[in-house]
Amino acid sequence: MDDLFDFPDSEEDAQGIGDSIFSVTQLTRKIRNLLQQRIGEVWVEGEISNLRKHSSGHQYFTLKDEGAQISCVLFRNNARKLTVPLDDGQKVQILGQVSVYQARGNYQIIVDLVQDKGLGALQAKFEALKRKLDEEGLFDSSVKKNIPSFPSTICLITSPTGAALRDMLSVLGRRAPWVRVLIYPVRVQGKGAAEEISAALEHLSTWNAQSKPEIDAVVITRGGGSLEDIWAFNEEQVARAISKCRLPVVSAIGHEIDFTIADFVADLRAPTPSAAAELIVPEAEDLRTRLGQMGSTLQKTLCNSIDRHVDHLEFMSNSSLLKEPKRIVSDLAQDNDRVAEKLRSAFKGAISINEDLISELRHKLTLLHPVNRLETISGRLSILAARLTNSGQATCRNLSERCSSAAVALKNLGPNAVLARGYSITLDEDGKLIESAKSTKTGDRIISRFSDGKVHSTVE
Repeated sequence: MDDLFDFPDSEEDAQGIGDSIFSVTQLTRKIRNLLQQRIGEVWVEGEISNLRKHSSGHQYFTLKDEGAQISCVLFRNNARKLTVPLDDGQKVQILGQVSVYQARGNYQIIVDLVQDKGLGALQAKFEALKRKLDEEGLFDSSVKKNIPSFPSTICLITSPTGAALRDMLSVLGRRAPWVRVLIYPVRVQGKGAAEEISAALEHLSTWNAQSKPEIDAVVITRGGGSLEDIWAFNEEQVARAISKCRLPVVSAIGHEIDFTIADFVADLRAPTPSAAAELIVPEAEDLRTRLGQMGSTLQKTLCNSIDRHVDHLEFMSNSSLLKEPKRIVSDLAQDNDRVAEKLRSAFKGAISINEDLISELRHKLTLLHPVNRLETISGRLSILAARLTNSGQATCRNLSERCSSAAVALKNLGPNAVLARGYSITLDEDGKLIESAKSTKTGDRIISRFSDGKVHSTVE
């Protein structure tokens, strides 16, 4: 039934609603859905009263003015974001979702953001979006792309008639006249500006794959102005377009004291358009100085390397190895003969020592010949075998006598011997022994076993 009911938009649409019957829960749910869909998220201004801070971290209060009041709930996660604690009598502006607490049927505002009354809606919206994107990781330095040190092509996303463009072109022309500058004209203020800036960033993301002049960096820029003037750069769609852009993005918006959401998402933030031009391209004179220094360093390195090789060649040319090779070879031959003679002498001495050792070992081996050892061991084994045989026979006889005695004792103590002396054994029908009269009852079938047979009977 819940899916068949929609609140009417006019009196004509209301005809027939009274024909349906709803439970309290269904009706309350419908009211809640209507409030959330038709009103949704709103800014409300008023005075805080009846503030209650629950142990769970949630905060409950009433927002009122001269004519009405409404219940509000600020859950723990959003309460942690408060920069100033709430208090009764405080004049605030809140951003939240109008809903219904179904258990009590009270309508309320689920608060997302609280600010002092004088802060302003735009600033509050700025802070709310900033927190949201920061929590998503769009400001994280680990996802930012590096700006090339020596770009050859730069694209400026800006107004073609703005002062920011003139300032940047002037600085770029002075510092790096070889850099190609592409201008992507967009509106930077007013209605439709955020859409044009986002579209430009999306287009440039695929620019380098379209066989066009490759772009090394993108700059989104405009001159200074009020918060309303630069608001296009605080829109969420612009922030997400910057985050998704495959090219490095530099933001240069307004004056040094102006900060926008685009500044936090961009890969590099410049305080002014002119500063952006100075940051992304090197100074021509600095490059000349650096190239001169590198040339001097390279020249010194080459000269030092040449000098080292010349010294090495001179050393080799003056070496005795090159001047008197025959004498050196002759000396080496004599040294070789001397060493060979020492080796032969040492080898002969080692052989003599080993021969004496072998003779001594041969004599010891004769004394310890295996035949003699085997004869001695064989005699010992014969004696041990005889002892083992006698001991085994005695043990067997002893065990046999013990077994015979045990068999006689077992026969005398067995149940058959008892029965032979006139006793009987009583069993139940299953053949189990009945040990006590208490374990039987009237009518039980029992079996009495004697030495010469069995008798079946019934307990009375």
